Amino acid sequence: MALNNKYIYVAKTVLVFKNTPTKRAFYPLQSDTIDLQVEGTGWQLLFARLRISPPSVSVSLSQLNTKDFVVFSDQLFNINRQLESTQKVISVKPDTLYFDFTKRVVKKVPVKLIDKLSFEKQYGISSEIILNPKYVKVAGPLEELSKIKFWPTDTLKQDKIQSSSTTRVALQHSIHKNVSIYPSSVEVKVPVDEFTEKTIEVPLKITNNRSYNSIKLYPKKVKVTFLVALSNYDQVDESFITATIDVDEWQNLGHRRFTVKITEFPDYCKLVSVSPSKIDFIVDK
Repeated sequence: MALNNKYIYVAKTVLVFKNTPTKRAFYPLQSDTIDLQVEGTGWQLLFARLRISPPSVSVSLSQLNTKDFVVFSDQLFNINRQLESTQKVISVKPDTLYFDFTKRVVKKVPVKLIDKLSFEKQYGISSEIILNPKYVKVAGPLEELSKIKFWPTDTLKQDKIQSSSTTRVALQHSIHKNVSIYPSSVEVKVPVDEFTEKTIEVPLKITNNRSYNSIKLYPKKVKVTFLVALSNYDQVDESFITATIDVDEWQNLGHRRFTVKITEFPDYCKLVSVSPSKIDFIVDK
């Protein structure tokens, strides 16, 4: 009989904002957790103690179009509609939510693809991954937008890839206060091709030759072996690759042979080897 009687108890719940202002940016000045004073039966009181209570309550922020605060007592009817019919919210603590307003601005930022891709043997990315759009619009307080340099996608996961693909990937949810993003997803085109090995001879370039008239290299060219997509095989030649030696390696470090460094190389080729990797030299002062 006691459990059938009416009681007043407190249930903590989380706020979910709806009808947010479109032309005003704001920060809540209090927690998003509130206390509901609920009138219900002893059974409901028991279940509330067991955390069986409304997990969240939707609250309209339409009042913020003309005010800087929201009063819960004005929305008790709508709040009660979200609860069981036998429960009744009598009051909310705090009864008033206050907000700090700042100017809402819009900013374009590049999209950053987060990916985890693995390929079948001899397959790989043959050219630049294309994002459409490359930039997205973020809107919110200037202070928050100043922290945003790019916007990451959810992780694109693909295994055993051996062909090109086009996929729509969602952007990560905002971790910034009162910041929205548009659009919420991008199209990702991943160009894939089979790779094969190619070897070309590349002439060596001398860098940091500040004190000597002549440096003779033996040999003057190196063989660069790399993997290249079949579709790009004929296009990639020695003009795409720069191989250098640094005179400071001998002058400052006392090395008797130069180390070959590849300083320019196509992004979508995979370097296999450079032969020889060490170069003999003679210096004529």
